[in-house]
Amino acid sequence: MKILGIIPARYASTRFPGKPLVQIKGKSMIQRVYEQAGKAKSLSDVIVATDDERIAAEVKQFGGKFILTGSDHLSGTDRCAEVANNVSGYDAIINIQGDEPYIDPEQIDLLASCFNEKDVQLATLIKEIHTETELFNVNIPKVVVNGNGEAIYFSRQTIPYIRNQEKENWLNSNQFYKHIGIYGYTYPALLEITKLPPSSLELAESLEQLRWIENGYKIKTKVTEIETIAIDTPEDLNKINDSA
Repeated sequence: MKILGIIPARYASTRFPGKPLVQIKGKSMIQRVYEQAGKAKSLSDVIVATDDERIAAEVKQFGGKFILTGSDHLSGTDRCAEVANNVSGYDAIINIQGDEPYIDPEQIDLLASCFNEKDVQLATLIKEIHTETELFNVNIPKVVVNGNGEAIYFSRQTIPYIRNQEKENWLNSNQFYKHIGIYGYTYPALLEITKLPPSSLELAESLEQLRWIENGYKIKTKVTEIETIAIDTPEDLNKINDSA
């Protein structure tokens, strides 16, 4: 398959305005993400999707490719769909988070491998949970999967609920998974899901992937052992710059 990597990047951010342009040890965040994505063997090309001329100028400065998009998109998926409508020749799209400067190319390749299976339309990564801190953190979406490795449900709450067990024993009673926010879509599926109206479950949990499940789409998952480091706030950036 011919797969395109798209990095949605917007300047406006409630918690961290201008995040794609912050410097991390001599390089901008968006440059680091772009370079890491470029190392993925599964991708035929990488494009930054942005609504901001400053980000576009930065990508141009380091020799990357970009497409300017509208500023009214509510999600990275919507921004990817606009790019998909303006390019051709690709079978699938990988939506790469623009705030993970050290994303491992192997994660991208693992996600892309989902499309080697017949009839897979949507895919994402999950990771085992081994600490109570993650298990009960409502800011970390959890996911349950069926026997075919397809996501059944995502929630900010801890799922599944373990009946007749104290919470301190839950990790020993079941294998829990957290969601890693990188998505893959076949070209047709991406265009289809962005035409769907917001669903009740999506609005309740504020998780866009529930819209797809609620409308009958299957989401293939693969388990990664690699931890991702996302920059959500200036404090997160300080931790990275202070390390190593």
